[in-house]
Formats: sequence, C-alpha cells, structure tokens
Amino acid sequence: MMDRPVHPLPCEACRTIDRADGVEDGKLYRSFAPNPRAEHRLRHGVEHAQHQAADAVSGFAGSIPFIYIHLVWFTLWVAINLGAFGRARRFDPFPFGLLTMIVSLEAIFLSTFILITQNRQEARSDLRAEFDFRNNVRGEIWAAHIGQALGLDANHVEDIVRRTVESYVMEAEAQAH
Repeated sequence: MMDRPVHPLPCEACRTIDRADGVEDGKLYRSFAPNPRAEHRLRHGVEHAQHQAADAVSGFAGSIPFIYIHLVWFTLWVAINLGAFGRARRFDPFPFGLLTMIVSLEAIFLSTFILITQNRQEARSDLRAEFDFRNNVRGEIWAAHIGQALGLDANHVEDIVRRTVESYVMEAEAQAH
C-alpha cells in the first residue's frame, strides 16, 4: 500500500478527511476491496468464477424463461409417461418417482445457489451501510463545525430537523395504512 497520495489533495480540509480513515492514500473514503496482492491470485480467481456461476444460476432461476422451460419439461415428462406417445416410450410411470427425485435435487441446488447469492449481497449491503454510517457521522460533524463557524443557531437547526423527520415519519406511516 502506498504511503503518499497518488493525486495530491487540493486543500487542508480534504487532506484531514483523507487521514481520518487511517490511511492517507489520496482517497476521501476507506476502500473495502481486498488487496489482490495480499490474497492468492488463483484462489481469488476460482472464488470469483464460483460466485459468478452462482449469480448466473440464481439470476436464471428467477426468470420467466426458467418457468417456461420447466413448464415444457414437466408437460412432456408427464405426457410421455402417461403414454401419450405410446406405451413403449414410458420410462417413469405414475407417480413419477424419477421426476420427483430430479426436481427435489434441483430444488436443493437452486436454494443453495440463491443462498450464496443472497449472502454475497448481504455482505455488500453491510459494507455499504458501514460506509454510509461513517460518511454520515463525518458529514454531521463537519456540518456542525461549519454551522458554528457561521454563527448559526444549532438549536434552531435541530428543531427544524426534528420536526421534518417527525413529519416524514407520520406521512410514511399514514401511507402504509
């Protein structure tokens, strides 16, 4: 990791914010991305491919074409095994034990892929929430200092904020009912 900023920041306030995340790197935010040099590249590549596959399967499983394919597949399976194309073509007689087993295995794998995708989305959401929280705290501190330096009445501003938030909450609750 570099000790000096790649792009020097233009003012002291920006440099102060840059230092606030513990790493003076020319960014006004903390990077949550892992350092690729710190990980084994092959493992990272395999994990990335696995995650892309899980995302692709989950995305397809939640689509209309997935429903159509299954509708055609189940209809043909049942029709063939009820003898619609001749008794000789039957391979899974009623109550369709083979179809039941295949669909059960598919459900197990699909639910696992969906859980993997949801876990990754939750982890990204947690990182964004942490980032938002830190930025909100930083913004509130700066705003308070700027307001004080400008001689604004902090109690008046807080009263307006409180009333605005209360009004918003009441309106949102009224729309929910």
